[in-house]
Amino acid sequence: MPPLSLYVHIPWCVQKCPYCDFNSHALKDGIPETEYVAHLLDDLTADLQYVQGRKISTIFFGGGTPSLLSEQAMATLLKGIEDRVPFADDIEITLEANPGTLETNKFEGFAKAGVNRISIGVQSFELEKLVQLGRIHNSEEALKAAGFAHDSVSTFNLDLMHGLPNQSLEQALADVKQAIALNPFHISWYQLTIEPNTLFHSKPPVLPEDDTLWDIQQHGHELLTEAGYEQYEISAYSKPGHQCRHNLNYWKFGDYLGIGCGAHGKITVQTDEVKLAQGDSQTQPQIKVIRTEKVKHPKGYMDFTKPYTYKSWRVEADDLPFEYFMNRLRLKSAFSMKEFEQRTGLPKATQLATLNKAIELGLLEETDGDCYKTTTKGLRYYNNLVDLFL
Repeated sequence: MPPLSLYVHIPWCVQKCPYCDFNSHALKDGIPETEYVAHLLDDLTADLQYVQGRKISTIFFGGGTPSLLSEQAMATLLKGIEDRVPFADDIEITLEANPGTLETNKFEGFAKAGVNRISIGVQSFELEKLVQLGRIHNSEEALKAAGFAHDSVSTFNLDLMHGLPNQSLEQALADVKQAIALNPFHISWYQLTIEPNTLFHSKPPVLPEDDTLWDIQQHGHELLTEAGYEQYEISAYSKPGHQCRHNLNYWKFGDYLGIGCGAHGKITVQTDEVKLAQGDSQTQPQIKVIRTEKVKHPKGYMDFTKPYTYKSWRVEADDLPFEYFMNRLRLKSAFSMKEFEQRTGLPKATQLATLNKAIELGLLEETDGDCYKTTTKGLRYYNNLVDLFL
């Protein structure tokens, strides 16, 4: 069985950012945290059938703004989770946080509750860019947040964006240099994209030209590498030993429960179905991959008369290769076809033609031991590479 993680969604934030397409809701009153924590634990109880004897290896609190919860609510929640599902001895527990003195002074309390990794959503250190992005903090608060995190937890991440409205190469690299100067253990550095159902989609800002974006990525990568950060995923850099294990489980097509408003889950279940001849396009896997989605709106989610799960479905055999490679090819590390067979229940033979095509295009390379690795070109043209497996 794959490793098991847990994602916990906290849907509230102070205000909705114009680029955000996550299930988040701007606060009108205070958070009903006591009631919501109780529902989260009931939600987890309803999903215990999917644990299948495993321990939780990682937990990730996302949102919204999870750091709006009180330290006591976090302690109650984590204890309630562990009472239901045992934790691995080396469990990683990550909390997303937005800079701001009202939140960052709670970091020590979160750490006492069990949080050992904090991911700070800085996005930029330039005030003009922060205003354009709808962020409620300034650069000084971002610097303070990094300091609090350094003193409170064993690992912290800075979330940084590039390709911002009217952003120059110099401005983007200044953000990278400032992030490096704060000496985080991990930096998530990704390009702003305009998503449907966002304010930026209805009123698009002026973004840098493609040539500028490529220069930003190339020079930013050089700065991060020279500072001792290793790129292990398209948009993730870390010091040795500080990769985000929760995200690694996503990208390696591991299992995760999702609790909270709109949370998604992915679970592997053994099945007694019979496999047909190897290489047959109609081969059925000997496992079922199930995806779940919870009720999105807080009011509906906290309605005791309705189930927490909005829908669940089995991923069809024809879709499993795309779902596996869509995640796995983001990583720079090699993957084995044995892992593919374990995660999907499908034989390697079903993918050989596509793998060879990717190699011909220079997007993939074969390594020792029946393993494959995304090339530098493949990372740059990731969408083209993944489309081959549709």
